[in-house]
Amino acid sequence: MRMKSLLHYTEHHRYYTYRDFSLSSLDERMLTLVYQPMVGASAVALYRLFAQHLPAEQTGYSKPEQQRSLFLTLGIEPNDRGRTLMIESASKLEAVGLLQTHRLYLPEQDNYMYEYELQQPLPPSDFFATQHLTLLLRDRIGKFAVLALQERFWSGEPEELGEIGRSAKENISQPFYEIFELNTHVIDYELEQALTEASPARRPSRNMPAEEPLFDYSDVILHFPRGSRNRTFVEGLRHNREQMSMINHVARKFDLNVEDIVRLLDEEGIFSSEGELLLDNLQNRANLTFRQTAKRTEERQLRAARAVRPEEPAAPDTPVEHAVEMEYYLEVPSQFRSKCDIHQYNMLLRNEPYTGLLRNFFPGAVPGPWLDMFGKIDLSYKLPGEVINVLIHYLVTLLGKDGEQRISRNFVDSIASNMLLRQIDTYEKAVRYIRDQDNPARKASATSGGRARTQSKASRGKPELPIVQNTPVQTAVSDAEFAEYVRLAEEMKASKNKPQP
Repeated sequence: MRMKSLLHYTEHHRYYTYRDFSLSSLDERMLTLVYQPMVGASAVALYRLFAQHLPAEQTGYSKPEQQRSLFLTLGIEPNDRGRTLMIESASKLEAVGLLQTHRLYLPEQDNYMYEYELQQPLPPSDFFATQHLTLLLRDRIGKFAVLALQERFWSGEPEELGEIGRSAKENISQPFYEIFELNTHVIDYELEQALTEASPARRPSRNMPAEEPLFDYSDVILHFPRGSRNRTFVEGLRHNREQMSMINHVARKFDLNVEDIVRLLDEEGIFSSEGELLLDNLQNRANLTFRQTAKRTEERQLRAARAVRPEEPAAPDTPVEHAVEMEYYLEVPSQFRSKCDIHQYNMLLRNEPYTGLLRNFFPGAVPGPWLDMFGKIDLSYKLPGEVINVLIHYLVTLLGKDGEQRISRNFVDSIASNMLLRQIDTYEKAVRYIRDQDNPARKASATSGGRARTQSKASRGKPELPIVQNTPVQTAVSDAEFAEYVRLAEEMKASKNKPQP
C-alpha cells in the first residue's frame, strides 16, 4: 500500500471488501503454518478479519463501513502509529499475494474509499513451486523446516503404484460433449441477458479486457528507469486503463514479461509527442522480441543436443471467450487428435492467438519462416487473429491431404490478400471461405475457366512478323565485264595522274 501521507488513510475513511472464494481447512492451515511466519500474526489477523466480513457460504462485496471498526477490532489506536501499523500489515499481505488494495475517489464527497480485494492462499503445490515465496519462508524459519512443512502438506501415493509407473495409466474419462448435446443453433438472448444482469461475479471495467491482466501500472513503473525520456509518458498510464489493457494484450500475444515491456516502452517511437501509445510500433517491436527469444531458445535446444526430446504436454485449456456454433466446426488435424477433441480444438481456433496456435502445431520451436509469414499478415495486413488461425488450419489441412504439397510465402500471401479483398474479418466468414476452396465443383469451374482463358489468349496471339532470309549473293563475273572494269580503272588512274592546267 503506497501512501504519501498518513492523512490519506485514517479511521474516518470508508472501506469495503471483496472475495470470490471461501476459506477451506487447507487454506486456514496454509495461513497458520506458512503465511504467518512470513508476514506476522497481525497481518494474518487483518486478513481473517477481512474474510469474515461476508458469511462463509457467500461471495461478493461487503457493506461499506468506516475503518474505525478495523482499528477497534484489532486493538490498534487510531493515531499515526496505528495507521502506520495498518499500512504495514496490508502491504505485507499485498507482497505475498493475499490482498490487493484499491482507492476510489468520490467526487460528490471529495474523499477516498478503500477496496480490499482478498486473494485465495496458494495451495501447497503452487506455493512450494514459487521460488521467491519459498526463499522468503526459508529465510524466516530455515531450510529444514521448509522441507518438513512440505512433507506435512503432501500425502504420497501407495507403494504398489510407484512400481507400475505412469506409462500404464490410461485416461478413460468421458468429455462433456460425448455425454451431453447442446442445441447451439437456438440462442436464448433473454437467458443470457438475465444471467449477465444478475451475475454476482466481479465484472471488469468497460474499457478493460475480460481476461485477467498480466501486470498493472505499479509493476511497470517499479522497473522503469527514472532517467528515461519516456518516464513522463509511462507515469501517464497510471489512470489510462485503456492503454494499459493494450499493453497487456501485446504482452500476452507475444509472450513477454514485465522486463521486456519496460524495455520496449523505453525505446523511441513508442509514444507520440502528446504521450499517446503507438500500438502499431509497439506490436512491431514486440514481434521482433518474440522472434529473437524464439531463436535463442531454439539455439539453446540445439546446443543441448538432447537425445530424447521430452514429451510435449497437452494444449492448455483456453478460457471461454467466444463460443463457436457447431455448424462452423472444423475437423481436427492429425497433429491435434491425441491432444483435444473437436470442441476444444474449435475453441482454440476461435480464441487463441496465432503465436500460441503455432506452438501447439510444432513439437519443438516454431520455424522462422512460418513466424515471418503470419507476423506480416498480422502486423501489415491487419487480419483478425481468428481469421489467421483458420488460415493456419487450412494450410495444415492441405499438408495433411497432399504430402507433396509445399507451402511457400507467395502462396500464403495470395490467400491472405484474397481474404482481404473479400473482406473476411470474422471467424464464420473465414470458415465459409476455406469450405468454398475445398468444394470440388468450385475447383472444377475455376479450372475450366482458367483453361478457357488460356485458349482464348492463345487464339488472340500476336501476328507473325516476316523474317529476313539469308539468300546467297552471286559473286561470279564474266570476262567481258571483267575487261570493262579494268578499262574503267585505268581511265580513272590516268585522269588522276594528268597534270592540272
